[in-house]
Amino acid sequence: MRQIVFDLETTGFKFSEGHRIVEIGALEMINGAVTGRNFHTYVNPERDMPEGAYKVHGLSAAFLSDKPIFTDEAVASAFLAFVGDAELIAHNGIGFDLPFLNAELEAASHKRLDNEIIDTLHLARRKFPGSPASLDALCARFGIDTSTRERDGHGALLDSKLLAKVYIELTGGAQAGLDFKRDNSSGINSGKTNTSQRTARPRPQRLAPLITDEEKAAHQAFIEELGEDSLWLRRATAAR
Repeated sequence: MRQIVFDLETTGFKFSEGHRIVEIGALEMINGAVTGRNFHTYVNPERDMPEGAYKVHGLSAAFLSDKPIFTDEAVASAFLAFVGDAELIAHNGIGFDLPFLNAELEAASHKRLDNEIIDTLHLARRKFPGSPASLDALCARFGIDTSTRERDGHGALLDSKLLAKVYIELTGGAQAGLDFKRDNSSGINSGKTNTSQRTARPRPQRLAPLITDEEKAAHQAFIEELGEDSLWLRRATAAR
């Protein structure tokens, strides 16, 4: 499976209010492993840089003045070619990155992206209900080094690299990148008997639960907000 982890830096939160993209960073993953193929560009937003945005990413209007504009072949078209039909991964991608990017694409007379997208913010909130789910908080939870980000500030490609590490932890940790395809020589599903297969032995003692009481309470509060017809609430009620 081919996936693209991406991040944007912008002049503000809403394209509808005149804000623009100033940086795009992305990297490729195949079968859960980072391949080393990256996409990165700064973008001239053709407008001023608000002080609040500058404090976040450190990109000034002067620095961006000689960079390509979004409609340049090196930006929109090149990014679309890099993405192709891959599944997208972004942090708050459903609420911010993809809608903002599609607004820019539409304004530039390009086709909007309709690729499948995984939002790691949603993944983290489901996995750790009630806990902080920012990129920094998740990096801290998983022990991912953010010293470069702390020193140099936000950057679209740097944040994409950090997010790829977070996504791998959220979806399998060290097992990411393993290819579980089987060929006929293995004897599995090939009509042959594989004598090397062994049944896993049960643990002599159950592992202690990893979820805290606070996380249990936060999860319970979350599913109650979903309404009485939600599957989560019905299952929780039936289990009592």
